[in-house]
Amino acid sequence: MADYNEVVFESEICAYLGAHGWLYSADDSGYDRERALFPADVFGWLEETQPAAYGKALKAAGSEAKFLDVLTTALDKPLEHGGGTLNILRNGVVYIGGGRLKLAQFRPETSLNATTVAQYAAMRVRVMRQVRFSTADQRSLDLVFFVNGLPVATVELKTDFTQSLDEAISQYRKDRRPVTNGRPEPLLSFGHRALVHFAVSNDLAAMTTRLEGEKTHFLPFNIGHDSGAGNPPGAEGRSATAYLWERVWEKDTWLTIIGRLMIVETRQEWDVATGTSVRRTSMLFPRFHQWEAVTNIVDAVREEGVGHRYLIEHSA
Repeated sequence: MADYNEVVFESEICAYLGAHGWLYSADDSGYDRERALFPADVFGWLEETQPAAYGKALKAAGSEAKFLDVLTTALDKPLEHGGGTLNILRNGVVYIGGGRLKLAQFRPETSLNATTVAQYAAMRVRVMRQVRFSTADQRSLDLVFFVNGLPVATVELKTDFTQSLDEAISQYRKDRRPVTNGRPEPLLSFGHRALVHFAVSNDLAAMTTRLEGEKTHFLPFNIGHDSGAGNPPGAEGRSATAYLWERVWEKDTWLTIIGRLMIVETRQEWDVATGTSVRRTSMLFPRFHQWEAVTNIVDAVREEGVGHRYLIEHSA
């Protein structure tokens, strides 16, 4: 019964996204587990937006597999040295023969440049169901989101009829680790493929940017209700977490969050256990109210012009 309810919930989300600008894969056919990429969208976007440069780079590489190896190597570089999904989507990859190939075009500020407008329109945002993520076994994730073939998010779903948000979080902590029996799981490597991981039930949502086994720390990703935590009850037949796929995962909004609002931050921290200073890189994904506040202020400035003052009211 639990599996049945979860499948219905999964189908509801995918049907909505598929009807609102997302590409939809009902299974993980074509997904490259070892590289943690969806090659068809990588190649498709490059062919549509940069055919000449892509053709030269592909010829120089000698094969599609070697072309993907260059991309994989760039993704696997340390985040502070320009590696990882976020850096590659924003800055592209240098290929012998093809120069710097763009892997994404985020929403341009104006419509004056026809090329960037066309490239943004060509952006491929995909939701894929039941993705076998592990290189060691057949475990799968409920949903994986891709931008131009690069994975940017994973989602585990639970229905409140039989399970809770805590069980989705527990599943990430126990069964969704970046390493399995000494073998790395590329999709779950911090910052190098998926950037954020969502645990979602009908009533509540939470997210994290770093999977660390039992130490994984999830933050609430809820709207709030009656001046407190949680979400307002959903209307009849509608999940209380529908704001996720209707607002946050809306195609333009989702691309704006990835293109502009996520931050990679490296800083020195004091490690009490070792008594030494260590460098730690973190990835910041905006909480719901941070995203909403920034979006509302930007919209207000566009409408009212600059020079006004705004007050952001928030809780702890």
